[in-house]
Order: sequence, then structure tokens, then C-alpha cells
Amino acid sequence: MNVKPIIILITMSILSFLGCGKKNLPTYPADTISTRDGGTITFTFFKHASFAITVGDKHIYIDPVSGYADYAKLPKADLVVVTHSHYDHLDVAAIDSLLTASTDIVCDRTSAEAFEMNCHTMRPGSVARPRDYVKIEAVAAYNTSPDRQQFHPKSREDCGYIFTIGGTRIYVAGDGEPTAEMMALRDIDIAFLPVNQPYTMTVDQAVEVVKTIRPAIFYPYHYGEVEEKTDIDRLVRELEGITEVRVRPME
Repeated sequence: MNVKPIIILITMSILSFLGCGKKNLPTYPADTISTRDGGTITFTFFKHASFAITVGDKHIYIDPVSGYADYAKLPKADLVVVTHSHYDHLDVAAIDSLLTASTDIVCDRTSAEAFEMNCHTMRPGSVARPRDYVKIEAVAAYNTSPDRQQFHPKSREDCGYIFTIGGTRIYVAGDGEPTAEMMALRDIDIAFLPVNQPYTMTVDQAVEVVKTIRPAIFYPYHYGEVEEKTDIDRLVRELEGITEVRVRPME
């Protein structure tokens, strides 16, 4: 076992996205983590596949959906990133509530059709640098099982993304199963992998991916909201000694 000791948890608490002690603001779980260059980033967890990354006073929202957070009461977005066009990932109303004149949207080519504004339109293999503090690389996201390819077909070019912030590489897989592109990834510090059935990974598939790409921290996400409940406890057991699995209340 060789789990990379480069990520340090500073705090995990239920706190306001704008800070403790402020009234009438929504509260969500958050982890603050040190980056390779000695800075910090904060993950704020909403629900399902919706969360945010904060870098100083800059806010990046991943797949914001109105039913998962009260976005109108949260800080405005510097960046909004969308993995693909399904309703539980692309919600134009939620994004509209986060926009300012300077907000950038990074999204796959199908989702880009939903916006009147110009976007950083990504295809697998694309690289964007929409801000000086983040590089975003698109990774193909699709189903590989013969009976599931209709959910996320490779031809649609849905995307997962690698965010490089402060030298730390954060992989947000989007929806799909283990792919050749995913399994070829290396030097991933933090991984978000989807684990709901039948649309994304099984527990066994997620374990296979983590054992292959070896992130220091693994967040299961995109679970719940389906009849077949993901066995998160088994997922944690299977990866004991392989990586640090952090289960946050996103169901």
C-alpha cells in the first residue's frame, strides 16, 4: 500500500457556506483541505452530484441543481462546471441564480446548447484555463456494460473533469462506469466517483477504479435517488488500507 500523504484535513463541519454565525444562510457539510502548494481549498457538499469548490474567495460550482441547494442564497459563481445534460446535472435555473457578468461556464458540448452565453465547451481531451488558479481537463465519461450504454453513450461525449488547483489534482468523474480513459489516469489526489445503480458504477467497479488510480482521498458521490441502494459500508470496507474513503451526506 502506498497512499500518498499529501492531503491534510483541516476541518470537517456543518457550517454556513459563507461562514459560521451569519443568520438566515443555508448550512452544508464542508471539508477544508491543504493543497500541494500549501494553500487550501474547501469542498461544500450539497446533494447527489452537486457540490462546490472554494479557492480563497472564488467559488466553483459543480452540476448545480435547484432541488439540491438554495443557490440563490449562496455566493455567486466564478465558475460553473457541468458534466452532462441529464436533469440531475444540468439545471439552467440553478445556474442562472449563480451568474454574474463575469461568471464562466465550463460544460460538455450537449449542455452548451442550453445556454445563450458563450461557454468553454469541452470534449474528452479538452483543456481549459478559465481562471489563473485552476486548470480543467476533460475526461470521457460513459457506460461500458452492454446493457447500460443507452444511459451515457460514448458518442455523446459527456465529460468528467480533472481540476488542478494549487498543484492538487481533483478528479470528478461525472456519470458512467470504468473506462479505458479513466483507468489510465495517474497522479490523482482526490477522486469523486459515481456509485448509483443501474446508471453508474457498482461497488465492485468503484473499488476497481480506486485500486487502479490510487487517489489519496476518495469521495463516493452520485448515490441515492434510485430503488437499488448502494452498499456504502461495503465500499468502505473493500478499500480499507487502500485509500481514505470519506462518505459525506449527499444521498
